[in-house]
Amino acid sequence: MLQRTSLSSFKVITLLVWASFYTTTTEAQVADSVIIRLMHEKHIPALGLSFIDNDKVILSKVYGELKAGVPAPANTVFNVASITKTVTAMITLRLVDAGKWDLDEPIYHYWTDPDIADDPRSKKLTTRHILTHQTGFPNWRWQTPSKKLAFEFEPGLKFQYSGEGMEYLRHALEKKFNRSLEQLADSLIFGPLHMNDTHLVWNATMLSHFAVPHNSKSEALEIVKNNEPSAADQMKTTVADYSRFLIWIINGAGLSQPLYHKMTSPLSKIKDNKFMGLGWVVYPALGGQFGLSHSGIDAGANTIAFVLPQSKRALLIFTNSDNGPQIYSDLVHGFLKAQGDAIISTEMKN
Repeated sequence: MLQRTSLSSFKVITLLVWASFYTTTTEAQVADSVIIRLMHEKHIPALGLSFIDNDKVILSKVYGELKAGVPAPANTVFNVASITKTVTAMITLRLVDAGKWDLDEPIYHYWTDPDIADDPRSKKLTTRHILTHQTGFPNWRWQTPSKKLAFEFEPGLKFQYSGEGMEYLRHALEKKFNRSLEQLADSLIFGPLHMNDTHLVWNATMLSHFAVPHNSKSEALEIVKNNEPSAADQMKTTVADYSRFLIWIINGAGLSQPLYHKMTSPLSKIKDNKFMGLGWVVYPALGGQFGLSHSGIDAGANTIAFVLPQSKRALLIFTNSDNGPQIYSDLVHGFLKAQGDAIISTEMKN
């Protein structure tokens, strides 16, 4: 997801000045000019950026345009794609912490997809398998030849990223609690954190300040206006709202210490120094501390967030472009410094 790019020494220094909390208007203007230049070079229409240090928002800004000729306001709403999964994970862990859900109870007690009803492996599937992406499911059934859901290996055997797994969990949660995922999110996360501009379904009031998706040629794409919540995709949020969510994660997310430790532990190996915890990617070795992340990719939308709980820092990057990942490495290096370089090094390895 991170791509190596080349920056002039001036650009690198400017970003590092910015990450060191610029103190003058001139420094801020120069830093802004660097970001805008990078956006133009990489054909990214809109960029939402937030940097959190010592669990305080140091920077929160939106650059560029919603679409051609329409400036992006501070309250721009972005489709954050698979970052949606972080909210689903935290809904689930809040319920686990309250004793209302069990990580290791078989999911079939509440839901079984008709496609796998006759497969005995459906009786083994648990929430832990889903949150660590060890279900054995493909990412999406529509990407397979049969277009039907099927196990590709035994649950718990290995990591394989799956949006289907998260949707499976949504069905089970909604069946047990007789509430939609949107209603659960509102009561457990969005309401308490005052994330008033965040929704799992399309809301017509978003249209005037929504970051229209764009392809790699900067051509506008159709907006997906989903009327059913997804556990895996299509959450609409702002930089300010998701920054509140990241600060909450930094400060323990209201979970018991043992459960937070499980969430942030390396449970399912993706590759060296990159694992899945419970709903979050975990980098266990970043120069004496661990890091969390999650990214999102949809047509015309690329987003990513990093959290360093021990140093109480976080960085989020929202874009409305297929080219979004081309700017990630520059920003991760500039804002997260040594830990950012360790993340980049991990991501660049096969």
